[in-house]
Amino acid sequence: MSATGAGLEGIIAAESSICYIDGEAGVLSYQGFDINTLAENATFEEVIYLLWNGKLPTQPQLDELKASLTAHREIPAEVTAFLKANPTGLPMHVLRTAVSMLSLYDPAAADMSPEANKLKAIKLMSQTSTIVTSFHRLRTGKEVVPGDPSLSMAGNFLYTLNGVKPDAVMERVFDIALTLHADHELNASTFAARVTAATLSDIYSTVTSAIGALKGPLHGGANEEVIKLLLQAGNKAKALEMMREMLENKVKIPGFGHRVYKTIDPRAIHLKKLSKQLAESTGQIDLYEASEAVQEAMLTAKGKPLNPNVDFYSASAYYSLGIPVDLFTPIFAVSRMSGWTAHVLEQFHNNRLIRPRADYKGLPVGQPWVGIADRVA
Repeated sequence: MSATGAGLEGIIAAESSICYIDGEAGVLSYQGFDINTLAENATFEEVIYLLWNGKLPTQPQLDELKASLTAHREIPAEVTAFLKANPTGLPMHVLRTAVSMLSLYDPAAADMSPEANKLKAIKLMSQTSTIVTSFHRLRTGKEVVPGDPSLSMAGNFLYTLNGVKPDAVMERVFDIALTLHADHELNASTFAARVTAATLSDIYSTVTSAIGALKGPLHGGANEEVIKLLLQAGNKAKALEMMREMLENKVKIPGFGHRVYKTIDPRAIHLKKLSKQLAESTGQIDLYEASEAVQEAMLTAKGKPLNPNVDFYSASAYYSLGIPVDLFTPIFAVSRMSGWTAHVLEQFHNNRLIRPRADYKGLPVGQPWVGIADRVA
């Protein structure tokens, strides 16, 4: 059997029409639409429709999707009780379990028809958001805020999280952030979801697999590490000092470098603009300036220059929105649920069991049996 790249790097594992990446040119597109075009023009709800259907919605189609997403925001009482009973749980642990619990209270959980799976995708989109905001309210001793049907998904998330309706700038910034995180081809969590879907397991199981993969610090957990580093530094000078010490000690600096992109991550370009816009409006300018200084220093550091990835500026953007640090990765899941479900629906539509092989590196085959009395420690 021929050897492959470590971590399946460069290996084509599936055919998909959902997402395209050109790492050399720094291109990312959803269903043929460049991420820059979507970030500048689309709402997150339009992006959800695009990922699921391969085209932009008409106004009636968008209205129908938004109405359906709003109608399915409420989570089962049993799931709310679980959230309330675990106030000290790590948010990603709680989210993973709560999303899995949703299948217990969905009468169509085992229905694998395309229509049933599409409805479950809608439920997952809305209810994942509700789980995250409800858990935060309950763990801080506050009442859960009922959703506002007049708000977008982005606006409703911020409202039900903080109890205060966001201004237009905050809502639009968060909406764009959700769009930028919506999909990214066969990243670890999406691949995990597709592998589970390929066994024809239910859609709740597929996204539970994805959440487990997203939790890791080498995937969705990186932006939490970024903001912790920036807050520990406190100012631009200290941030640069800490960065140089980390480089000298060969410690990886979170938020820089990417397995696919050989140039700047196109999502980071938009998040940098959003981070600056929020910093100026919320008074967190020191945090943004420290981020910018670290980026510039990384580009001129000795050795291989590294560009920021999606995690670097999303950290300061979320912090400026008043979002608790340990909710950064759950928010990633709220957004990426759109991409996960798109890939799962695509996998179900044209399924083949995903079963790769391993390049065996063990002992020569045919080892002789040695009795226990004659074995050497």
